[in-house]
Amino acid sequence: MLLSELQSKDIINIDSGEKVGFVGDIEIDVTVGVVTYLIVTISQKWFGLLGNEEELKIPWTNIVKIGTDVILVRLN
Repeated sequence: MLLSELQSKDIINIDSGEKVGFVGDIEIDVTVGVVTYLIVTISQKWFGLLGNEEELKIPWTNIVKIGTDVILVRLN
């Protein structure tokens, strides 16, 4: 799967059912060659103009399922 394919998917927290955000980037441990984190962009903008964006790092081990349209994660 390509990073661009992950970036088109919404992130859903299966514990609350809420949309968390979308994949902005990934973090890779280059010493072992594995993805360690999804970096999720959380937008808090009104009408796409005012506000800010925050990033949330979700450990790869917290991913429950990568589906066609969404990525299901468990956030504690």
